[in-house]
Amino acid sequence: MEATIVSDDVKHYPVLLKEIISVITPQHGGTFIDCTFGQGGYTKEILKYKNTKVLALDRDIESKKKADQIEEKYPDRFHFKNLKFSKLNNLKLKNENIKGIIFDLGYSLTQIKDPKKRLSFNSLGELNMMMGLNEFSANDAINKLNKEDIEKILKFFGDEKDAKIISKNIIKFRENKHINTEDLVNIIERSKRKKNFKVHSATKSFQALRIFVNKEISELIYGLINSVKILKKDGVLAVVTFHSLEDKIVKYFFKSLSENKSVSRYEPKVDQKELFFLMPHKKPIIPTDQEISENQPSRSAKLRYVIKNKETYEIETDILDKFSNLIKIENLGSIL
Repeated sequence: MEATIVSDDVKHYPVLLKEIISVITPQHGGTFIDCTFGQGGYTKEILKYKNTKVLALDRDIESKKKADQIEEKYPDRFHFKNLKFSKLNNLKLKNENIKGIIFDLGYSLTQIKDPKKRLSFNSLGELNMMMGLNEFSANDAINKLNKEDIEKILKFFGDEKDAKIISKNIIKFRENKHINTEDLVNIIERSKRKKNFKVHSATKSFQALRIFVNKEISELIYGLINSVKILKKDGVLAVVTFHSLEDKIVKYFFKSLSENKSVSRYEPKVDQKELFFLMPHKKPIIPTDQEISENQPSRSAKLRYVIKNKETYEIETDILDKFSNLIKIENLGSIL
Protein backbone atom coordinates (compact mmCIF):
# COMPACT_ATOMS: atom_id res chain seq x y z
CA MET A 1 0.00 0.00 0.00
CA GLU A 2 1.08 3.56 -0.66
CA ALA A 3 0.32 6.69 1.32
CA THR A 4 -2.43 8.90 -0.10
CA ILE A 5 -1.74 12.13 1.80
CA VAL A 6 1.31 14.05 2.88
CA SER A 7 2.36 14.19 6.51
CA ASP A 8 1.32 17.82 6.92
CA ASP A 9 -2.17 17.86 8.44
CA VAL A 10 -2.96 21.23 6.84
CA LYS A 11 -2.06 20.34 3.28
CA HIS A 12 -4.20 17.35 2.37
CA TYR A 13 -3.91 15.46 -0.92
CA PRO A 14 -6.73 13.01 -1.65
CA VAL A 15 -5.44 11.14 -4.68
CA LEU A 16 -7.10 11.71 -8.08
CA LEU A 17 -9.67 14.00 -6.47
CA LYS A 18 -10.66 15.90 -9.64
CA GLU A 19 -10.97 12.64 -11.56
CA ILE A 20 -13.11 11.02 -8.84
CA ILE A 21 -15.48 14.01 -8.76
CA SER A 22 -15.81 14.05 -12.54
CA VAL A 23 -16.69 10.35 -12.49
CA ILE A 24 -19.29 10.35 -9.67
CA THR A 25 -20.84 13.77 -10.62
CA PRO A 26 -22.09 14.95 -7.20
CA GLN A 27 -23.38 18.16 -8.80
CA HIS A 28 -26.48 16.13 -9.72
CA GLY A 29 -27.12 15.30 -6.07
CA GLY A 30 -27.69 11.95 -4.37
CA THR A 31 -26.20 9.88 -1.58
CA PHE A 32 -22.58 8.75 -1.78
CA ILE A 33 -20.65 6.22 0.30
CA ASP A 34 -17.02 6.96 1.08
CA CYS A 35 -15.81 3.49 2.06
CA THR A 36 -12.35 4.61 3.14
CA PHE A 37 -12.96 7.95 4.84
CA GLY A 38 -9.42 8.48 6.20
CA GLN A 39 -8.84 12.25 6.38
CA GLY A 40 -12.14 12.99 4.61
CA GLY A 41 -10.74 14.44 1.39
CA TYR A 42 -13.33 12.97 -0.99
CA THR A 43 -16.18 13.48 1.49
CA LYS A 44 -15.48 17.19 1.99
CA GLU A 45 -15.39 17.77 -1.77
CA ILE A 46 -18.70 15.93 -2.33
CA LEU A 47 -20.43 17.86 0.45
CA LYS A 48 -19.63 21.16 -1.28
CA TYR A 49 -22.59 20.31 -3.53
CA LYS A 50 -25.83 21.18 -1.73
CA ASN A 51 -28.04 18.25 -2.76
CA THR A 52 -25.61 15.58 -1.61
CA LYS A 53 -25.34 13.30 1.40
CA VAL A 54 -22.31 11.21 2.41
CA LEU A 55 -22.18 8.08 4.49
CA ALA A 56 -18.53 7.50 5.40
CA LEU A 57 -16.92 4.31 6.69
CA ASP A 58 -13.52 3.55 8.16
CA ARG A 59 -12.20 0.66 10.23
CA ASP A 60 -9.66 3.00 11.82
CA ILE A 61 -11.31 4.60 14.85
CA GLU A 62 -8.79 7.47 14.64
CA SER A 63 -10.71 8.68 11.56
CA LYS A 64 -13.65 9.58 13.79
CA LYS A 65 -11.82 12.69 15.01
CA LYS A 66 -11.91 14.18 11.52
CA ALA A 67 -15.43 12.81 10.93
CA ASP A 68 -16.75 14.59 14.05
CA GLN A 69 -15.53 17.92 12.67
CA ILE A 70 -17.33 17.36 9.38
CA GLU A 71 -20.49 16.20 11.12
CA GLU A 72 -20.61 19.48 13.07
CA LYS A 73 -20.60 21.38 9.78
CA TYR A 74 -23.03 19.07 7.93
CA PRO A 75 -25.21 17.42 10.63
CA ASP A 76 -28.02 16.55 8.20
CA ARG A 77 -25.88 15.44 5.26
CA PHE A 78 -23.02 13.47 6.78
CA HIS A 79 -22.80 10.36 8.91
CA PHE A 80 -19.78 8.26 9.93
CA LYS A 81 -19.54 4.63 10.94
CA ASN A 82 -16.53 2.81 12.37
CA LEU A 83 -17.06 -0.21 10.12
CA LYS A 84 -15.10 -2.38 7.71
CA PHE A 85 -16.33 -1.83 4.16
CA SER A 86 -16.85 -5.57 3.68
CA LYS A 87 -19.88 -5.08 5.98
CA LEU A 88 -21.61 -2.61 3.65
CA ASN A 89 -24.59 -4.93 3.41
CA ASN A 90 -25.26 -4.35 7.14
CA LEU A 91 -26.14 -0.69 6.54
CA LYS A 92 -29.78 0.38 6.58
CA LEU A 93 -30.13 2.09 3.21
CA LYS A 94 -33.69 1.26 2.18
CA ASN A 95 -34.69 4.86 1.45
CA GLU A 96 -31.33 6.07 0.17
CA ASN A 97 -30.61 6.76 -3.49
CA ILE A 98 -26.99 5.52 -3.63
CA LYS A 99 -25.45 7.29 -6.64
CA GLY A 100 -21.78 6.58 -6.02
CA ILE A 101 -19.48 4.42 -3.92
CA ILE A 102 -15.77 5.22 -3.55
CA PHE A 103 -12.85 3.11 -2.35
CA ASP A 104 -9.36 4.55 -1.85
CA LEU A 105 -7.25 1.53 -0.90
CA GLY A 106 -4.14 3.42 0.18
CA TYR A 107 -2.83 4.11 3.67
CA SER A 108 -2.35 7.72 4.67
CA LEU A 109 1.04 8.98 5.81
CA THR A 110 -0.66 9.80 9.10
CA GLN A 111 -1.43 6.10 9.55
CA ILE A 112 1.99 4.95 8.33
CA LYS A 113 3.69 7.21 10.88
CA ASP A 114 1.34 6.36 13.75
CA PRO A 115 3.64 4.85 16.42
CA LYS A 116 0.80 2.70 17.78
CA LYS A 117 -0.03 1.00 14.46
CA ARG A 118 3.62 0.32 13.52
CA LEU A 119 2.81 -0.13 9.84
CA SER A 120 6.24 0.98 8.66
CA PHE A 121 9.65 -0.68 8.66
CA ASN A 122 10.85 2.53 10.31
CA SER A 123 8.69 1.80 13.37
CA LEU A 124 10.08 0.73 16.73
CA GLY A 125 8.93 -1.90 19.20
CA GLU A 126 6.47 -4.77 18.99
CA LEU A 127 5.01 -5.61 15.59
CA ASN A 128 1.38 -4.56 15.14
CA MET A 129 -0.01 -3.35 11.74
CA MET A 130 -3.67 -3.56 12.87
CA MET A 131 -5.83 -0.91 11.22
CA GLY A 132 -8.82 -1.56 13.46
CA LEU A 133 -11.46 -4.24 14.02
CA ASN A 134 -8.74 -6.91 13.65
CA GLU A 135 -8.53 -10.52 14.82
CA PHE A 136 -4.73 -10.75 15.17
CA SER A 137 -1.57 -8.68 14.71
CA ALA A 138 1.69 -8.92 12.78
CA ASN A 139 3.30 -9.83 16.09
CA ASP A 140 1.09 -12.93 16.25
CA ALA A 141 1.81 -13.85 12.64
CA ILE A 142 5.60 -13.53 12.76
CA ASN A 143 6.05 -15.13 16.17
CA LYS A 144 3.51 -17.97 15.92
CA LEU A 145 3.04 -19.14 12.32
CA ASN A 146 5.26 -21.85 10.90
CA LYS A 147 7.88 -21.39 8.18
CA GLU A 148 5.67 -22.58 5.30
CA ASP A 149 2.82 -20.24 6.22
CA ILE A 150 5.07 -17.19 6.61
CA GLU A 151 6.66 -18.00 3.26
CA LYS A 152 3.26 -18.11 1.55
CA ILE A 153 2.28 -14.74 3.01
CA LEU A 154 5.49 -13.04 1.88
CA LYS A 155 5.46 -14.67 -1.56
CA PHE A 156 1.82 -14.23 -2.57
CA PHE A 157 0.95 -10.97 -0.80
CA GLY A 158 4.27 -9.21 -1.25
CA ASP A 159 5.68 -10.86 -4.36
CA GLU A 160 8.84 -11.33 -2.30
CA LYS A 161 11.36 -13.37 -4.29
CA ASP A 162 13.38 -14.18 -1.16
CA ALA A 163 10.34 -15.34 0.83
CA LYS A 164 11.82 -18.81 1.43
CA ILE A 165 15.07 -17.66 3.01
CA ILE A 166 13.40 -14.82 4.94
CA SER A 167 10.87 -17.20 6.52
CA LYS A 168 13.66 -19.68 7.31
CA ASN A 169 15.67 -16.98 9.07
CA ILE A 170 12.60 -15.77 10.96
CA ILE A 171 12.07 -19.23 12.44
CA LYS A 172 15.76 -19.55 13.29
CA PHE A 173 15.91 -16.12 14.96
CA ARG A 174 12.83 -16.61 17.10
CA GLU A 175 14.26 -19.76 18.68
CA ASN A 176 16.23 -17.40 20.93
CA LYS A 177 14.27 -14.14 20.88
CA HIS A 178 10.77 -12.79 20.37
CA ILE A 179 10.85 -10.85 17.07
CA ASN A 180 9.98 -7.14 17.13
CA THR A 181 9.86 -4.61 14.28
CA GLU A 182 13.58 -3.80 14.29
CA ASP A 183 14.47 -7.50 14.44
CA LEU A 184 12.26 -8.29 11.45
CA VAL A 185 13.79 -5.50 9.36
CA ASN A 186 17.30 -6.77 10.18
CA ILE A 187 16.35 -10.37 9.35
CA ILE A 188 14.95 -9.29 5.98
CA GLU A 189 17.98 -7.14 5.14
CA ARG A 190 20.39 -9.99 5.95
CA SER A 191 18.28 -12.43 3.92
CA LYS A 192 18.08 -10.43 0.68
CA ARG A 193 20.36 -11.85 -1.99
CA LYS A 194 20.25 -8.74 -4.19
CA LYS A 195 20.05 -5.24 -2.81
CA ASN A 196 17.81 -2.65 -4.45
CA PHE A 197 19.11 0.69 -3.27
CA LYS A 198 16.03 2.55 -4.56
CA VAL A 199 13.55 0.47 -2.53
CA HIS A 200 13.98 -0.59 1.10
CA SER A 201 14.61 -4.31 1.48
CA ALA A 202 11.64 -4.71 3.84
CA THR A 203 9.07 -2.96 1.61
CA LYS A 204 7.51 -6.08 0.09
CA SER A 205 7.49 -8.12 3.28
CA PHE A 206 5.83 -5.33 5.25
CA GLN A 207 3.24 -4.89 2.50
CA ALA A 208 2.53 -8.62 2.67
CA LEU A 209 2.08 -8.54 6.44
CA ARG A 210 -0.24 -5.52 6.28
CA ILE A 211 -2.40 -7.30 3.72
CA PHE A 212 -2.48 -10.47 5.82
CA VAL A 213 -3.15 -8.83 9.19
CA ASN A 214 -5.96 -6.64 7.81
CA LYS A 215 -7.37 -9.40 5.57
CA GLU A 216 -7.28 -6.96 2.68
CA ILE A 217 -8.02 -9.55 -0.02
CA SER A 218 -11.35 -10.77 1.35
CA GLU A 219 -12.15 -7.25 2.60
CA LEU A 220 -11.81 -5.91 -0.94
CA ILE A 221 -13.67 -8.77 -2.60
CA TYR A 222 -16.64 -8.64 -0.22
CA GLY A 223 -16.55 -4.85 -0.31
CA LEU A 224 -16.91 -4.91 -4.09
CA ILE A 225 -19.67 -7.54 -4.06
CA ASN A 226 -21.71 -5.80 -1.37
CA SER A 227 -21.24 -2.33 -2.83
CA VAL A 228 -22.79 -3.21 -6.18
CA LYS A 229 -25.74 -4.83 -4.41
CA ILE A 230 -26.74 -1.55 -2.79
CA LEU A 231 -25.76 0.74 -5.67
CA LYS A 232 -28.71 2.06 -7.69
CA LYS A 233 -28.97 1.67 -11.47
CA ASP A 234 -26.73 4.23 -13.20
CA GLY A 235 -24.75 4.58 -9.97
CA VAL A 236 -20.95 4.65 -10.11
CA LEU A 237 -18.49 2.38 -8.33
CA ALA A 238 -15.00 3.92 -8.26
CA VAL A 239 -11.87 2.28 -6.83
CA VAL A 240 -8.37 3.71 -6.42
CA THR A 241 -5.70 1.02 -6.05
CA PHE A 242 -2.01 1.32 -5.18
CA HIS A 243 -0.42 -2.05 -5.88
CA SER A 244 -0.75 -4.74 -8.54
CA LEU A 245 -2.51 -7.35 -6.41
CA GLU A 246 -5.49 -5.21 -5.45
CA ASP A 247 -5.63 -3.74 -8.96
CA LYS A 248 -5.75 -7.25 -10.40
CA ILE A 249 -8.78 -8.07 -8.23
CA VAL A 250 -10.64 -4.87 -9.14
CA LYS A 251 -9.81 -5.22 -12.83
CA TYR A 252 -11.08 -8.82 -12.93
CA PHE A 253 -14.30 -7.99 -11.06
CA PHE A 254 -15.13 -5.04 -13.31
CA LYS A 255 -14.19 -6.79 -16.55
CA SER A 256 -16.03 -10.05 -15.75
CA LEU A 257 -19.29 -8.18 -15.17
CA SER A 258 -19.00 -5.70 -18.04
CA GLU A 259 -18.25 -8.09 -20.91
CA ASN A 260 -20.19 -11.00 -22.35
CA LYS A 261 -18.17 -14.20 -22.59
CA SER A 262 -16.84 -14.85 -26.07
CA VAL A 263 -18.58 -17.61 -27.99
CA SER A 264 -17.06 -19.66 -30.80
CA ARG A 265 -18.40 -18.77 -34.24
CA TYR A 266 -19.05 -22.48 -34.76
CA GLU A 267 -21.48 -22.67 -31.83
CA PRO A 268 -25.17 -21.79 -32.16
CA LYS A 269 -25.95 -18.16 -31.48
CA VAL A 270 -27.45 -17.45 -28.10
CA ASP A 271 -28.95 -14.31 -26.63
CA GLN A 272 -26.32 -12.48 -24.60
CA LYS A 273 -27.21 -11.44 -21.06
CA GLU A 274 -27.67 -7.78 -20.23
CA LEU A 275 -24.38 -6.49 -18.90
CA PHE A 276 -24.24 -5.84 -15.15
CA PHE A 277 -21.75 -2.97 -15.55
CA LEU A 278 -20.90 -0.44 -18.19
CA MET A 279 -17.16 0.30 -18.22
CA PRO A 280 -16.47 3.62 -20.00
CA HIS A 281 -12.68 3.22 -19.79
CA LYS A 282 -10.93 -0.14 -20.02
CA LYS A 283 -7.61 1.36 -19.01
CA PRO A 284 -7.17 2.88 -15.54
CA ILE A 285 -7.02 6.62 -14.98
CA ILE A 286 -3.66 7.64 -13.50
CA PRO A 287 -2.44 10.84 -11.82
CA THR A 288 -1.16 13.73 -13.91
CA ASP A 289 2.50 14.69 -13.81
CA GLN A 290 1.49 17.77 -11.83
CA GLU A 291 -0.26 15.70 -9.14
CA ILE A 292 2.71 13.36 -8.86
CA SER A 293 5.09 16.31 -8.49
CA GLU A 294 2.90 17.70 -5.67
CA ASN A 295 2.28 14.35 -3.98
CA GLN A 296 4.87 11.68 -4.79
CA PRO A 297 2.98 8.77 -3.16
CA SER A 298 0.22 9.19 -5.77
CA ARG A 299 2.53 7.90 -8.51
CA SER A 300 1.31 4.30 -8.23
CA ALA A 301 -2.41 5.13 -7.99
CA LYS A 302 -4.87 3.73 -10.53
CA LEU A 303 -8.54 4.68 -10.74
CA ARG A 304 -11.00 2.22 -12.26
CA TYR A 305 -14.74 2.77 -12.34
CA VAL A 306 -17.92 1.21 -13.65
CA ILE A 307 -21.58 2.22 -13.93
CA LYS A 308 -24.27 -0.16 -12.72
CA ASN A 309 -26.47 -1.14 -15.65
CA LYS A 310 -29.20 -3.16 -13.89
CA GLU A 311 -31.65 -2.40 -11.10
CA THR A 312 -31.01 -5.57 -9.12
CA TYR A 313 -29.67 -6.70 -5.76
CA GLU A 314 -28.60 -10.09 -7.09
CA ILE A 315 -25.12 -10.57 -8.51
CA GLU A 316 -23.47 -13.56 -10.17
CA THR A 317 -19.70 -13.52 -9.90
CA ASP A 318 -16.92 -16.09 -9.68
CA ILE A 319 -14.46 -13.69 -8.03
CA LEU A 320 -14.30 -15.75 -4.81
CA ASP A 321 -13.30 -18.82 -6.81
CA LYS A 322 -10.86 -16.83 -8.93
CA PHE A 323 -8.90 -15.65 -5.88
CA SER A 324 -9.62 -18.60 -3.58
CA ASN A 325 -5.90 -19.37 -3.21
CA LEU A 326 -5.28 -15.92 -1.72
CA ILE A 327 -8.25 -16.19 0.61
CA LYS A 328 -6.90 -19.56 1.84
CA ILE A 329 -3.63 -17.88 2.74
CA GLU A 330 -5.53 -15.12 4.55
CA ASN A 331 -7.40 -17.76 6.52
CA LEU A 332 -4.14 -19.00 8.01
CA GLY A 333 -4.82 -16.30 10.58
CA SER A 334 -7.73 -18.31 12.00
CA ILE A 335 -5.27 -20.35 14.07
CA LEU A 336 -3.81 -17.29 15.78
